[in-house]
Order: sequence, then structure tokens, then C-alpha cells
Amino acid sequence: MTTGALLVAGTTSDAGKSVLTAGICRWLARQGVRVAPFKAQNMSNNSMVAPDGAEIGRAQAMQAAAAGVPAEAAMNPVLLKPGSDLTSQLVVLGQAVGTAAATDYWTDDARRSWLLATVLGAYDDLRSRFDVVVCEGAGSPTEINLRRHDIVNLGLARARGLPVIVVGDIDRGGVFAALYGTLALLDGDDQAHVSGFVINKFRGSRDLLAPGLHQLTDLTARPVLGVLPYLARTWLDAEDAVATDGGYGEPGQLVAGQPLRVAVIRLPHVSNFTDVDALALEPGVTVRFTASQADVATADLVVVPGTKTTVSDLGWLREHGLDAALAERATAGRPILAICGGYQMLGTAIHDGVESPADVVAGLGLLPVVTRFAAAKTLARPVGYAGEHPVTGYEIHQGLVDVRGGEVWLTSESHGRGAALDGCAVGAVRGTLWHGILENDAFRRAYLRDVAGLAGATFSPAPGTCFEAARQAQFDALADVVGSYLDTAALLELVEHGPTPGLPTLTAGRLDPPERA
Repeated sequence: MTTGALLVAGTTSDAGKSVLTAGICRWLARQGVRVAPFKAQNMSNNSMVAPDGAEIGRAQAMQAAAAGVPAEAAMNPVLLKPGSDLTSQLVVLGQAVGTAAATDYWTDDARRSWLLATVLGAYDDLRSRFDVVVCEGAGSPTEINLRRHDIVNLGLARARGLPVIVVGDIDRGGVFAALYGTLALLDGDDQAHVSGFVINKFRGSRDLLAPGLHQLTDLTARPVLGVLPYLARTWLDAEDAVATDGGYGEPGQLVAGQPLRVAVIRLPHVSNFTDVDALALEPGVTVRFTASQADVATADLVVVPGTKTTVSDLGWLREHGLDAALAERATAGRPILAICGGYQMLGTAIHDGVESPADVVAGLGLLPVVTRFAAAKTLARPVGYAGEHPVTGYEIHQGLVDVRGGEVWLTSESHGRGAALDGCAVGAVRGTLWHGILENDAFRRAYLRDVAGLAGATFSPAPGTCFEAARQAQFDALADVVGSYLDTAALLELVEHGPTPGLPTLTAGRLDPPERA
């Protein structure tokens, strides 16, 4: 039985670490290996409530699903949720414990020691219960300004003797320099853990690429363990907001007629934008993130997504004239779907004092709800009905919403019976605190039919589209890529036996400082 661990690092954010980790987890699971994902420290506003009630990074929840095991707090023991360029909410073992300023976070040695101990405890716990733990790094391991405080890349690798593979994105260019430079800027003890490279997102002639692969191996004495193809339809649970630039996702095979156009407002501190993954998957639907008044005016459906800073992003909406564009849509009876922070913005008032120093701020007034922020965060996995359709979701919020009119949307029994659970609807405007409701297939199809009717569109949802089946198919496709394009024998050797012994150390080039005048 294969046992051990591996750390997947990357030359940059969005190089493909999360997807490759998921693919390796699925490939190992298909070999009968009990595997768990692990990311010591994540920085993302895309999060999920695990079955144990913990808030963890959405990517780790996705990787757990790929591994076929329940997500849990230990898989992402430290989560930073940015609220501005300089501060983040700190979530430890699934629970918010306060706010960290960027400078203090990296220089507070006592806190870093505590977090490192927490990270290593979570890792050790997983290793005691699983055959293999596949760790994902963060950003680049060669953040030389932060290396002394690192607990997620080589800091973790050295603490637990992990082999490291480094992934580079060839599609953005400069991949050989990125891979070589990543290794060369590490000190000798760190370099000793880097045992191979993977090139991601390749499209072109492998014959033209081959000389570069050989030269990189000659220069570093590390093998290129595989060249992964560019996967145009990979849409799994992106955690970097760069994924929201322009068109989003890859719609399924288009049906006859014009697609149903969905515009998602690209808030500055957007969170859980993966709520619209299921829309992007639906045949005949196009999804675009935008800050354009014209897009908001002309789309068939506008989604106001979640945000980490509700009051601040509400101010941004007003600065960009999107408040007026949304009001015009509501008056015209054109569909708007607001989720979590977006829902709170559409209400009449927000009493904050938690996410921001603001006391009371007027909302957009499109829904008769009032939000009051609480010090404690609500984490839940609710179940209910939207009309006749059962829905599940998850809640992550500190704003408590008081509904004072309109139609309750989500109830404990079908057809609006039973207790009111969440949500509010007025005309074509609907809001909910529940993330993930669009992943419920019957509900999503019914909602899109309603949207199409209000938009005057000739759209008929494909009855066979199943979000969960599509996710599982993606995991299997990633595992197929791992099995076909990676040297899996070499990968297993690293997992079982650790870093390759005797690897040479590269020396980074050095420029002499200029002479002082």
C-alpha cells in the first residue's frame, strides 16, 4: 500500500496547484489509496462549510470531494480572508479568531509559532488517519521577503521532510525561467526538497518543447515529471479572483437560439464567486463578470455575489453607478439574484461596526430587509425548499438579515409551507444568504426558466445537466490526465520515500551593489 506525502508548489498563483492536487488525489483514490488534501495556509475569499462545521478554503473542499472523503477543518487549518489590501480575517481550524494586519501577521513571532504548531498538528492528524496526504503550497515558494515566516511551502516541507514538485504555467510564458528561478532563489536546504517539475497548460508541438525540457533537467538535475495539456473546460472551484476577469467558465454545448446572458457584478472583494459555476456549466448560458452599467442593463440575469466587505463594496457600487442600473432593472421587472453580501446590499439598511467602522448605512432599497452585523460568524449547512424543489446550501456570514416584507423564498416544507428559513423576493428581485443553491439541478432549471420568461428569451434548460455528475466527471478527467501525462512511478517514489537524495544546489546570480557617490 502506498503511504507518504507530497507537496505541490507553483511558480505563481494560478499556475495550476489546486487542480493538479485534485487530480493527484483522484488518481490515488482510484488506485485504492485513502488520500487527503492539505493546504496549511490559504488566502482566499472563496470558502466552504465542511460537514464538521468548519470554514475552509473552497479548493480544499473540492480536493476532498476528488479524494472521495468528507472535507474537514484539518485540511485547511489556516485561512486568510482579505478584507482590504492590508488586512484579512484570520480563520484557524475552521473558526474566525480575529483580524490580522499584513505587517503584524508576518512579523508577530508568537503568533507565527502558534500557527505553525497548529498547522503541523493538523498535518500530523491527517497523516495518522490517511495513507497519503497531498499538500498544496500557496503562491510561489520563492517569496524571499517572507521565507523566514513560511508555514505553507518550504517551511512545511522542511518541518515534515516532504518532497516538493513545482508546477509552472507555460501558457503565460517564461516557464523555463520561472521554474529555474524558483529553484535557484531558494537556499540549499530548501532546494534539497525540490525533486521535480511539472509544466502545465501546454498546447503546441511537444517536439519543439523537448529541447527545453532536457536542458532544464541538465541545468537543475531535477526531472520534468510531466507536461500537462491545456484543459479548456476545467472550471473546478477557482479560488483566485483572476478567474473572474471577463468571460467565466466554459458553457456546455450551446442550444439553438441565443444564449441566456448572465452578468455577475465583479465586486472589489468578491467572495464565493464559485456560486455561479453551475450557471456557467448549463448549456445555453453564458456568464460574464463585469463592472459595466451597460452589461447590468442588458443581461438577462444579473447576479450580485457575496463579498468580504459589504459596506465598502456597496460604496463601490454607488461610485460606479451600478446602484442606479440595478434599480432600473428592478423597476422594469428584470431578474436580479443577490447572494449573501449581495443580498444584504439590496436591503434598506446595514448596521455594521464589525466589517467596517460604519454604524448604519442605507442599502439599495430593492428588498425589504435590514442587516445587523454580529461579532460571531454564522456557519451552517441548511436544507429546505424553494417552491416545490428541495435545496441545500451553506452559510458563511456575520450579517444577520431581518426580513420585513416581500415573499419568503426558502422554507422548511415544499410550496412555501412550513417555517420560513431564508431569503426574500419582490417581483423579479430575489436574495438569499445561502451559497451553493444553484448547484441544486431541479431548482436551477426552474429558476432559469423563470428568468428566460421574464427576459423574453427562448431558452429551455437541458434536463440532463447534473452539477455533481459534472464535478465528478471533471475529477475523473483530471485523474486521467495525471495517469497519462505524469510519470506516476516517479511520483509514487517521491510520495513513499521523500525528497530525492543528493540533489545539487543551484546558486542564484548576484549583482554587486552600486558604488556610493
